[in-house]
Amino acid sequence: MKKYLQTSAILVFLFAASGAVQAQQTTGDVAQNSANGAAQALNGTIRVIDNKGTIKYLQAKNGITTLTNTTNNVTTTTWQLGGTLTDDTSIDLNGKKFGLANVLQNTNTNQAGSNVPATSATLGTSGYTILVRDEATGNVLKMLSTDLVQSGHEKFTSTAGQTSYSLTGSPALPTYSQVWVYRNGAKLIANEDYTVSGSAITLVPNGTAPNDWSVLAGDIIEVQYLK
Repeated sequence: MKKYLQTSAILVFLFAASGAVQAQQTTGDVAQNSANGAAQALNGTIRVIDNKGTIKYLQAKNGITTLTNTTNNVTTTTWQLGGTLTDDTSIDLNGKKFGLANVLQNTNTNQAGSNVPATSATLGTSGYTILVRDEATGNVLKMLSTDLVQSGHEKFTSTAGQTSYSLTGSPALPTYSQVWVYRNGAKLIANEDYTVSGSAITLVPNGTAPNDWSVLAGDIIEVQYLK
């Protein structure tokens, strides 16, 4: 029975956050997936005979998966990218360029798991993007480096007694340590002189001397945030 091998271009890569990475096995013997060399439905050893009658074996390893189909008495084995790394793996680029095309973009910055990715065609033709992993889905996405840190600033002219201020565009404000509010240039005390909820700032005037203050008509309220 003839055996047909369908192969595809294989690219295996590993993103390492830190620490040393050992190279994959490049010398020595590799253990057989099956003792008798028989083709199996998943990741088995494949026995082939060349034109000289020599019996040889092919098998997948280290992040490559093989699938064998025997429909109509014809055995077709497909090798495909994807599987479990069995060895520490590294790639020596040897000074050559390495590229990834059409990586999905995280279109909802800082909202992991709820994004609706778009293709890379939505981005510009210059600048830099950063690869990130969505912990909710496991997907590797890209985001603009300029979106990694977001900041905002808005200024309001208050009316007498006005305590509530909603930011334009309804941005989700971060924690107190990343939100600063000023009244006429003087910084207010977080979680004491103002509170934060969603995209709104609420001032909390103090009527107790000597720290008493109130909101007067024409006061300039500034809100700055970084996330």
